[in-house]
Amino acid sequence: MNLPWFKRIGIFYVPVSFVGWLILLCSIAYAIYVFIDIDSRSHSVSDTLINFVFNGLIIAAVYSLIAFFASNNRNT
Repeated sequence: MNLPWFKRIGIFYVPVSFVGWLILLCSIAYAIYVFIDIDSRSHSVSDTLINFVFNGLIIAAVYSLIAFFASNNRNT
């Protein structure tokens, strides 16, 4: 099944279809939601950033995994 939702440019995946853009926008919206949630419970800027880094890495990893499987640049 060929799902050309993303195109790989360097190490990044760029959306090329509506579904790809929807996935990108949802991941950005979720990252903003997580940041605001962490910020409301933290006591300092460093506390917010330290707690957000792990969540941001997970969001980026899930986005990259979805983009990897939904791009046509795989060598299979």
